[in-house]
Amino acid sequence: MRKRVIALAIIALMVMMTAAACGKKETGKGGTFKVGLEAAYPPFNWTQIENTKGAVPIDGEKEFAGGYDVEIAKQIAEGLGKELVIVKTDWDGLLPALISGKIDAIIAGMSPTAERKESIDFSDNYYESDLVMVVQKGGAYENATKLSDFAGAKITAQLNTFHYTVIEQIEGVNMQTAMNDFTAMRVALESGAIDGYVSERPEGVSATAANSNFAMVSFEDGFETSPDDTAIAVGLKKDSKLTEEINKILAGISADERIKLMDDAIKNQPSSE
Repeated sequence: MRKRVIALAIIALMVMMTAAACGKKETGKGGTFKVGLEAAYPPFNWTQIENTKGAVPIDGEKEFAGGYDVEIAKQIAEGLGKELVIVKTDWDGLLPALISGKIDAIIAGMSPTAERKESIDFSDNYYESDLVMVVQKGGAYENATKLSDFAGAKITAQLNTFHYTVIEQIEGVNMQTAMNDFTAMRVALESGAIDGYVSERPEGVSATAANSNFAMVSFEDGFETSPDDTAIAVGLKKDSKLTEEINKILAGISADERIKLMDDAIKNQPSSE
């Protein structure tokens, strides 16, 4: 009799565990939320060697990722009830990684451009910005205010971004080869290999905060862009079931909190000096 009671108890326990597992699957809670970013675009995302200031371990590496995107990713993962996993991915590899299922989302300072929308979906925007030019402090272009001031200047931007395409709007510009990441552009600017690079305001503020040799040009008469070009959103697979949930989570992050997150990211970024 005792053995039968124990057996029945075990069966009951197994039924309860199965039901719990099914409930977990239906609600979409648990598991991991794999986010792809390049960890090289401060203040949106960067790589650091210490586990400080809210940084998250990078999957398969001994380093950590921090920045505005990481803070947004943490809030989304918490709202989804999933464990955040940061997958460091080159910029050009982000879309293929998402489409192939290697990652669940792109949270990497990515704009929801019309071209990208052909292959993936996007959440609502989680940041909006405008374009600036990062130049040498004390140089010939520090006091520029309009695009025409950069006629003859050696200008570049990151490869495969709309930042690079807008350079053509500068009449007479000496358009340089696009570069893989912002670290390379900062090095090129400091060495004098280029006169400036196109960026978004947060990165421009970040660059000048990290290196006193840099200055940021805000335009009175600047680049022509669409709202999608200067917005930042979460990249997701076509028809992803996560889109609606993520939009609800983003709606719960107030404008004031987003400003604070960006201010903190600029303050916490690793110094390049």
